[in-house]
Amino acid sequence: MIERGASFEDICASFTWDIPERYNIGIDICDKWADADPDRLAVIDVAPSGDVRRYSFCALRTASNQLANALEEDGVSRPSGTLGDRVGVLLPQCVETALAHIAVTKMGCISIPLFTLFGRDALLHRLKDSGAKAVITNREGAQTLSGLRGALPDLKVVYSIDGAAPGVADFAERCAAQSEAYEAIDTHSEDPALLIYTSGTTGHPKGALHAHRVLLGHLPGVELSHDFLPHAGDLFWTPADWAWIGGLLDVLMPALHHGIPVLGCRFRKFTAEAAFALLKTHGIRNAFLPPTALKLMKLLPDAAGQGVSLRSVGSGGETLGAELTAWGRSALGATINEFYGQTECNMVVTSCAALEDPRPGSMGRAAPGHSVAIVDQDTGQTLPPETEGAIAVQWPDPVMFLRYWNNPDATEAKYVSGPDGTWLLTGDRGTQDADGRFYFLGREDDVITSAGYRIGPAEIEDCLLKHDAVKLAGVVGQPDDLRGTIVAAYIVLRDGVEPSDALAEEIAHYVKGELAAHEYPRVVRFIEEMPMTTTGKVVRRHLRDWAAEATAAASDRGRQS
Repeated sequence: MIERGASFEDICASFTWDIPERYNIGIDICDKWADADPDRLAVIDVAPSGDVRRYSFCALRTASNQLANALEEDGVSRPSGTLGDRVGVLLPQCVETALAHIAVTKMGCISIPLFTLFGRDALLHRLKDSGAKAVITNREGAQTLSGLRGALPDLKVVYSIDGAAPGVADFAERCAAQSEAYEAIDTHSEDPALLIYTSGTTGHPKGALHAHRVLLGHLPGVELSHDFLPHAGDLFWTPADWAWIGGLLDVLMPALHHGIPVLGCRFRKFTAEAAFALLKTHGIRNAFLPPTALKLMKLLPDAAGQGVSLRSVGSGGETLGAELTAWGRSALGATINEFYGQTECNMVVTSCAALEDPRPGSMGRAAPGHSVAIVDQDTGQTLPPETEGAIAVQWPDPVMFLRYWNNPDATEAKYVSGPDGTWLLTGDRGTQDADGRFYFLGREDDVITSAGYRIGPAEIEDCLLKHDAVKLAGVVGQPDDLRGTIVAAYIVLRDGVEPSDALAEEIAHYVKGELAAHEYPRVVRFIEEMPMTTTGKVVRRHLRDWAAEATAAASDRGRQS
């Protein structure tokens, strides 16, 4: 835990990592507290109906032990000297999600967070690539998986928290039949624990494999971005799904590590009204609110009169402006602390209002224990202040991923060696000022960041090409006031197919059903010819220029009206 100092610099200067040789996430975020304070509140589960279930750390230990025993009985294991089996967790924010990650990590196996809005193609790739042996899901997830089982020879068992179905076991029934005792595997801190897939510009999403130590690596940035977490009475919530690294490792696991209760809520649809009501009703004190959530909440009339007073608010994914920061103080009662990272190496830059006022446009300083710099991406040479370059993190680092799953070439390409050591390249461009603050400029590649989600255009383009009407497809991000960026698809139709608004809507819904709701193109434009290189690659630079022009034109029309 960070010890409070007089300044950011003082804290960083006195900080040293304490990463034990033997360490297990499941024991840390559950069994540790179940032994020390068994009745301590761990999870508040709020259903869409409003019904509330409360779980102590002792209850989490009992239930996760039973789940671990059930999975072992069904063939999930970690044979001596080998990687543990992979287990998909295809669930929304609910107590069973926490139980699944706790059980799988205690088993020495590897859990795979999966977004409930993933379509067939997205799930098929992740489960097939990882060789997942089991999936824990709900009724909707089980129905989606039912049509994929034939293409997933490694998948042996599916549990549903909504009861049994053909080929699907009843989660509660399987657990209830098991012993409440389980001896957790004595894992090394470097042993794999989590496999989180992240989108890229080429090919399918890549699986970032993380060790158990990744949770400890997150703690300095999380603690500072929440003004010295924990405080007495803290209660954590985020609308970010626990399937993403922001929900799982910025909120759920760090909170449980500190013995702070976490509220899980499954909104049927996120609205500002629902968010403010939840914050007020449950007395939430700490929140991670992605920029899009903040922008939606800011649109609510009289937001400052909602009676919400948070102790800390963190946000990341895109730079916040001075106006939104000022609104946060009046409407939420706290200064919004920005932070920065990515799936492969998260929470490496942070800000802390308890130490210093935020600087507009800056995403913060390097978090204690992390060496972050602006480097030349080709030579690994660190660059002087105010010089644009690649945002990079020095290796080794406790929060840094182990490797990409089944992709050694992509792993190697992620690093560059220079005079000061080896650096992980984030793929982002930025600058650092003379005071050490970092400023984000944009992506090195073509990954689209929309409402906090990182979206790879290649996966969407591949999906679009499966539509009968599509001949060629190019996908880019289009500037958007609410989401920062939205997905825009430029399409050349097959011969004989006529463009229409109805066809554009049909194509967008097709992607939404096959991939995920956050990945579908909110803009579909039909073009006669695709800009391409001589080697047949789409020139996305031209598409981005068109998208920016379309946004500017729409803005001009809005001002004129």
